[in-house]
Amino acid sequence: MPAALPGLLSDPMDFTPDAASAQVQLRNFVPRAGNTYASQRNYDFGPEKRDNISCLSPYIRHRLITEEDVLTATLERFAPSTAEKFIQEVFWRGYFKGWLEHHPSVWRDYADQLPDLHAKLAANSGLATAYDEAIAGRTGIDCFDAWTQELVQYGYLHNHARMWFAAIWIFTLRLPWALGAEFFLTHLLDGDAASNTCSWRWVGGLHTKGKHYLARASNIARYTDGRFAPTGLNEQAAPLEEENNHPRQLLTLPEEEALPDDFALLIHSEDCAAESLPLQGKAPKLIMGLKPDWNAVSSPPAGAVQAFSAAAVDDACTRAATAFACPTSDIASADALIQAMQQAGLATLVMPYIPIGPLRDIWDRRSSYLAENGIATMTILRDYDRLAWPHASRGFFKLKQKIPAILDELALG
Repeated sequence: MPAALPGLLSDPMDFTPDAASAQVQLRNFVPRAGNTYASQRNYDFGPEKRDNISCLSPYIRHRLITEEDVLTATLERFAPSTAEKFIQEVFWRGYFKGWLEHHPSVWRDYADQLPDLHAKLAANSGLATAYDEAIAGRTGIDCFDAWTQELVQYGYLHNHARMWFAAIWIFTLRLPWALGAEFFLTHLLDGDAASNTCSWRWVGGLHTKGKHYLARASNIARYTDGRFAPTGLNEQAAPLEEENNHPRQLLTLPEEEALPDDFALLIHSEDCAAESLPLQGKAPKLIMGLKPDWNAVSSPPAGAVQAFSAAAVDDACTRAATAFACPTSDIASADALIQAMQQAGLATLVMPYIPIGPLRDIWDRRSSYLAENGIATMTILRDYDRLAWPHASRGFFKLKQKIPAILDELALG
């Protein structure tokens, strides 16, 4: 388990993967979550000065703290109207997750493109050179090269920089958007399949058809406080188009079932807050931390990202073992999971929902094998997701309208 961070985070890029550090960063940021955040959030002052934004996303992405934790702390200090911009930013992550659950073919289409795109890199030296220069930060575009180095070094970028980066990648460097999305997902500590894929598609003009985002030199100079003066940007590009349609599918959420008295709880990197799961007042007999073999996916995360996720799961298991007074075990394979449960005399596995993304791809290949070996699986969906996702089928505005009602349902309004 990583050591708890003493005091406030002096370096916002020092993301320690445990719940204690997440709570410190939340307490540090909340006083600025109102008008200060609304007026300053678009400025990227560089990795040494991040006090204008929350820097909570790596923690929320792994649910070392939950969206409800963040909203509760914010609304204890500010009225919803004062912290409206920050509250909406919290819900944007939920929007993208819900939208991808409605449109799962978008993830599949992205993942299926990657092998072909890497084959094209191998066959096209010009494309390969442009790609290699981009991911090495050697394009000659000052801001883009700096952000490339920052991403690889820290595993983090300001949200505004992410949009500029994606726009330059797509429209100025003319590189395939999916390769850029893969580069981000490989290196971002807060890399989330839904937010990342949908955001890259939005910049390119695919998420909202025909509506794209262009990086403009004047905008970059203004919102980086004059740190950069890029030249040669394509500020007149047309939006991308695609042949595939991704129709909305019926959203099927896990049913709320009565839990048995005896069960094992699986903790994974998508949800590291087991103590706040709605377990109906019952306690697991065994805690298992999922440490998947990331080589099972075509684009595994970078080592630093894997280490962050693994440490987050370790921290979650330690806290859960204390909260529920039961033993823990690391699990890397389906066979190890089955063996651990059989030794404990358990036949029911309870786990937080795994949203669409690489971990879900790994897990889906295991689920039928567990059933064949007598393991029943029950999935827990948090109230926040159950309330937000149904309103994320189209644009964000539909969910935005429902935010006050959702806060009331969560007893946060």
